[in-house]
Amino acid sequence: MMSIQLAESDFQILGCFPVISQLRPHLEEAKFLEQVRYQMKEGYQIAFLEIEEQAVAVAGFRISTCLALGNFLYVDDLVVDELKRSQGYGKQLFQWLIEYAKNHGCKHLSLDSGVQRFGAHRFYLMERMSITSHHFGIEL
Repeated sequence: MMSIQLAESDFQILGCFPVISQLRPHLEEAKFLEQVRYQMKEGYQIAFLEIEEQAVAVAGFRISTCLALGNFLYVDDLVVDELKRSQGYGKQLFQWLIEYAKNHGCKHLSLDSGVQRFGAHRFYLMERMSITSHHFGIEL
């Protein structure tokens, strides 16, 4: 049976590691729980799509406010297990995020995607997202 829920327990958070580490391979499993708990103090949440008690799609996100957008949901991480892609799980989790955002007073959902992630770009465009800006960064 499939369900989408927020990861709240340590067990649920750790159960998301095998999937999220496919997007963020630099993460260390031993430090993952501590890092997520720290980020949760700043509003970070993890939603996951689970099939037969196994996470197959994971989204890390936060709700925030800014002058440009007002209330918005920002997706930090969105990944489907590489062995489970193209089965509709990403679409279901993405739609869940949109509904969650609407239910929490958000008027906008945004995310950044690495320039090399062409498959992700196709997915976002198919989900009616627009390319609205360029994101710039500098290592400090």
